Amino acid sequence: MAAALSPQVTNLVIILGMMQVSKKIPFDDPQVLMGVRALYIFTNVVIISIYLYIQSKINKKKDLTTIKYVEPPPMGSSEEPKLVTTTVHSYDLQQLRSAFKSQLMGVGMMGVMHLYFKFTNPLLIQSIIPLKGAFEGNLAKIHLFGSPAIGDLKRPWKSGGGLAAAMGGAPDVKSDKKSIEQAERAGSGGVKEE
Repeated sequence: MAAALSPQVTNLVIILGMMQVSKKIPFDDPQVLMGVRALYIFTNVVIISIYLYIQSKINKKKDLTTIKYVEPPPMGSSEEPKLVTTTVHSYDLQQLRSAFKSQLMGVGMMGVMHLYFKFTNPLLIQSIIPLKGAFEGNLAKIHLFGSPAIGDLKRPWKSGGGLAAAMGGAPDVKSDKKSIEQAERAGSGGVKEE
């Protein structure tokens, strides 16, 4: 049953559960507050360690297999879809940089919410959800747990959920032969990323 639940559903369950738990935690006690802060810092150190380990695995494999895909234009843009030719190594590093950036943005937002606006409850939730996400990511599945890059793990990966994808507004990258040939004929992109 648990395997059938999507990550978004389990995140929602965790958030709702942690909201109830956080109501019972005495955040006005300085020792409790320091403990929750320490937990938040610890989980972020674990996430960074996971990402650094994945980076070392990517660089050790240095898979130079070429992949081609058509990247959709940004939402609301009138640009044409862009053909991207890259390697598995470069693609994985790009995805890892994106994960790092996302994590740093989350830490920054949490810092503002906690230090400036004095919100303490989100510290608890943000100690769990990003850590869970780091273990559920495609990079972790391939480089940490050794899953083969087939099926849903075949590169390029579908865009990860989000509000726009949930509403059906975020187009996915296309790696089918027809889309690639159309982009090549249109002359949109084709520059190899290093």
